[in-house]
Amino acid sequence: MKIGTPKEVFEGEARVAMTPDSATQLQKLGHDCLIESGAGAMAGFSDATYEAVGVKVVATAAALWKEADVIAKVRPPSDTEAKRLTEDKTLISFFYPAANAELMELCKSKGASVIAMDMVPRISRAQKMDALSSMANIAGYRAVIEAGNNFGRFFTGQVTAAGKVPPAKVLVVGAGVAGLAAIGTATSLGAITYAFDVRPEVAEQVESMGAEFVFLDFEEEQQDGAATGGYAAVSSPEFAAAQLAKFREIAPDIDIVITTALIPNREAPELWTEDMVASMKPGSVIIDLAAERGGNCKMTVMDEKIVTDNGVTIVGYTDFPSRMAAQSSTLYSTNIRHMMTDLTPAKDGVINHNMEDDVIRGATVTHAGEITFPPPPPKVKAIAAQKPKEKSRELTVAEKRELEVVAFKKQTRSQVTLLAVGAAILLAIGLVAPASFMQHFIVFVLSVFIGFQVIWKVSHSLHTPLMAVTNAISSIIILGALMQVGSGSFLVILLGALSVFMAGINIFGGFLVTRRMLAMFQKS
Repeated sequence: MKIGTPKEVFEGEARVAMTPDSATQLQKLGHDCLIESGAGAMAGFSDATYEAVGVKVVATAAALWKEADVIAKVRPPSDTEAKRLTEDKTLISFFYPAANAELMELCKSKGASVIAMDMVPRISRAQKMDALSSMANIAGYRAVIEAGNNFGRFFTGQVTAAGKVPPAKVLVVGAGVAGLAAIGTATSLGAITYAFDVRPEVAEQVESMGAEFVFLDFEEEQQDGAATGGYAAVSSPEFAAAQLAKFREIAPDIDIVITTALIPNREAPELWTEDMVASMKPGSVIIDLAAERGGNCKMTVMDEKIVTDNGVTIVGYTDFPSRMAAQSSTLYSTNIRHMMTDLTPAKDGVINHNMEDDVIRGATVTHAGEITFPPPPPKVKAIAAQKPKEKSRELTVAEKRELEVVAFKKQTRSQVTLLAVGAAILLAIGLVAPASFMQHFIVFVLSVFIGFQVIWKVSHSLHTPLMAVTNAISSIIILGALMQVGSGSFLVILLGALSVFMAGINIFGGFLVTRRMLAMFQKS
């Protein structure tokens, strides 16, 4: 079948749904590829690069829509584009069916099959087709870059001859895909990063990335993310009030706020209020990734950057993925290619629209003249429900002291017992062994004891560098070889030289390995 990608008609959209690399993979599935002239230009892909991999370049959009069997694009189709659909055509794009009921009806009337990439179910097998996550990942990264572009200081702290620069404090509200990408980017740039999310199961993910999770002093059982397909659920009014109170408390200390909180098919919740903006320092930055749905900060102006009276910059751009069009197109076209792989199981260039397949069924919004949205829930979930962890009771000072005393007494008893047994064994050996043997044996025992204590007290992660340097020090045996090199026997000289060579490798190699291993534990 022929897969065609038209030029995006949405103003400012720079992405393209087919790249030369993805076209090569689609051709391996047995499909022919078409692209409208200039469709990839804004993403850095010229018509010549497409032609070089066997893609047919079509002059006009109308000609492409007429010739192609499958239309792959980024944005939802316009009314004009939707009217070009026919019964034998399949459209694959972002569609947002819950917000585009009229467009869905139009596609249904045309009898076309429409696959919405934003409706791919969040199950493990479908992760390679999860275009929402691909784009959110880029948006989260780009949000931090945009914040740095509008922030007047370094992210990381510096101490220079010219003065001391404190590290930036970044708060990421919403730890979904975009939020985690923002956390990773801000942390890698050296900022002190905080994160908040209403889903309790993401706290460990946030902390594993080097950020600090902002906990609320509020007792309420939050719905597990597994029950909502990994998305956040609506919070109770009491929880929302506690959340806003916490944000008001920390707002004056935060330099950069990145909000990513969205609930599917709802207006973006207000999380950063006008009084919080007023309490922030001049020069602070707010990046509102929910601007397209009303914004988590209601002062946000969609697709614009404004500066408040107190000097806070609020960025409400909605085209972050398009600002990295080459990368976004590469990831999105890969998602499309994986979807086509599932639609072409025989790799014979013939689409099999299997409505029994969880992924295909979940993403299909119209098929065979019927509206198939909303889909049934998938048979499997992407994540398992988290078992609530029991909170351990904090010990009092007296209880901690009592435990320390018990541990100390236990350790003392074990050490005294070991020393007594060891002394008894030494005395028993001394009764039958000669004095010359005992002198060396006692030194040996003490060496073993000291070595054991030294190794036992060292963290496991440092064992390799410790053993490397011990190996180097043990090569003191090189002295014996050096003394034998001056011997008159050729064989002894040869063996001594070989010993010096091998011991030298041990010495220099041991110290070199130690230095490199220890460097792994240094932040530089």
